[in-house]
Parts: sequence; C-alpha cells; structure tokens
Amino acid sequence: RFMFNIADGGFTELHTLWQNEERAAVSSGKLNEIWHRRHDYWLLAGIVLHGYARWTDIQNDGAFGVINEPFKGEASKGNFLEMKNKFLARRFKLLEQALVIEEQLRRAAYLNMTQDPTHPAMALNARFAEVECLAESHQHLSKESLAGNKPANAVLHKVLNQLEELLSDMKADVTRLPATLSRIPPI
Repeated sequence: RFMFNIADGGFTELHTLWQNEERAAVSSGKLNEIWHRRHDYWLLAGIVLHGYARWTDIQNDGAFGVINEPFKGEASKGNFLEMKNKFLARRFKLLEQALVIEEQLRRAAYLNMTQDPTHPAMALNARFAEVECLAESHQHLSKESLAGNKPANAVLHKVLNQLEELLSDMKADVTRLPATLSRIPPI
C-alpha cells in the first residue's frame, strides 16, 4: 500500500480532498486516471528534481509519467496544456501551504508551545463555535416559521437576536485582533 502524508493538522482542505479523490479512484478502479495522493507525491518529487514551476519538464520526464495519466482524456481540448499547467500550479500551492503548516506545527511541538485559553483569539474561536452551534441546532425553525408556526417564529426571533449579539461581539473581537496577534511571539 502506498503511504505518503502531510500532517497539516486539518488547517487546509488537503486531507478532505485526498479522501474524496482516493474514494473516487478506488471505487472506479482508475487509480492512475483520477488525481489523488499518489500524483501529489510524484508532483512534489518532480519539483524537487526539476525545480519550481517547471511543469513542462516534469511532465516530459518519463519518471513522472503518472502525473500525465489524469489528463489523457482532456488532450483533445484546445487549451489543454494551459489548463494542465494551471491545475499543477494550483495543486502545488495547496501542497506547499500544507507543508508550511506541517513545519510550523512541528516547530510549535518542538518548542512545547500551547495556546493560552485566555488569549483574545481564543474568545473569537469560542464565539464562532457558539454561532455555528446555535445556527445548526435551530435551522429547522426557519422552515416551521415559514409554515406559519407562531411559537417557532417567536423562538426563531430570539435565536436571531442571540446570533446578532454574538456576531456583534465577534466584530468587536476582530477589530482588536491585529494588535493582539502582533504581540504573539513567532514560532
């Protein structure tokens, strides 16, 4: 079994993308034709060997032929090479972002850094979680209110007022955030 990972701590969409792509590739039996984790590995290996943004050199190198497989069905399109190069560049940006985060997390772990729960950024995070929870747990009220349910309408208005207060608090937190973040020591 092929093993390659970037431990980004869930800060990017990479792992969700990998799961969806791998599921599609395995279920269709087209492991080379659908871009997934293995292709990302070979893309990074090609960049290490040929250099950043040397997409044509990487694609023409037989050792990295696997990255050409997902594009074989698109070869007849007029802007095929441009489309392929843009995809590779976007994909590399996502991988690069995940690798940077992985390195920052590794440094933070090495320095035994932890987040201060009283830090203003954590208050913003807690409020966001509260907004999300409140909205998700009461989403059914809008349908009931539209259907003419008066008690649901009254509760919906109370929930909307709570959401408005939370969003107002978050807005105040956000205006203070740049000053507080500038005081955080770098990793």
